[in-house]
Amino acid sequence: MPNSATFDFTGQVVLITGGGSGIGLQTARDFVDAGARVVIAGRTLSRLEAAREQLGGAVTAVATDVGDAAEVNALVEAVLRDHGRLDVVVSNAASFVPGDVTAVETADWDLSVRTNMNGFFYLAKAVLPHLAASGGSFIATSSVSGMRADWGMPVYNAAKGAVSLFVQALALDWGAKGVRVNAVAPSLTSTEPVAPITGNPALRTQAEARVALGRIAETEDISPVVLFLASDAARYVNGVILPVDGGTSASNGQARWAAA
Repeated sequence: MPNSATFDFTGQVVLITGGGSGIGLQTARDFVDAGARVVIAGRTLSRLEAAREQLGGAVTAVATDVGDAAEVNALVEAVLRDHGRLDVVVSNAASFVPGDVTAVETADWDLSVRTNMNGFFYLAKAVLPHLAASGGSFIATSSVSGMRADWGMPVYNAAKGAVSLFVQALALDWGAKGVRVNAVAPSLTSTEPVAPITGNPALRTQAEARVALGRIAETEDISPVVLFLASDAARYVNGVILPVDGGTSASNGQARWAAA
């Protein structure tokens, strides 16, 4: 699905964590199309290299575990060494942990904290001073699950709730320093981690019934909003958790009693 939104990021350097697949990969593609030099980071080098080949010569791939502060610092140092500046950072790396709290293993909780919360913290700490120097933008991928709770996903809700509040707090502290900090909050989106839901006809029908637009999001629905938040068109947008959810969060949560 081609995007109709167009932005110009010629000459800008963009860093995207979790850039090897899903929303991160599509966002990288859109930034490349908009003229940016893009660095994608993720844990799996083979996946990153495959993504880089898809995206073309304006992209660099750096294997990074965002849950390791030293690796995040090394990533940012490499970007500055190779490109000399940093204009946009997209904190997109995430871990999806579903299940009732009594069924979630401690190791899965630790992975969620390491990736979603520690990873955000290490990245923000490393990049915000450089974004202040360039007047840049920091954008996170949160979720509508970070705004309200889901059935059977307390760990994921906690993780994305932390991301959303972290974004708002950083927006307060760094706005006067010239950095805008915002987040997109997608609803269920067709990506690999949620394939058991989107690939199950019964579950997909249930999910689609809660979306005002009547369909599950694609990554191409989310990525243009990231570019908007990074663009000069959003120059007075700061501290926003922007739902990109087809109207999901417009509901008060009650059942759909009658067909429209």
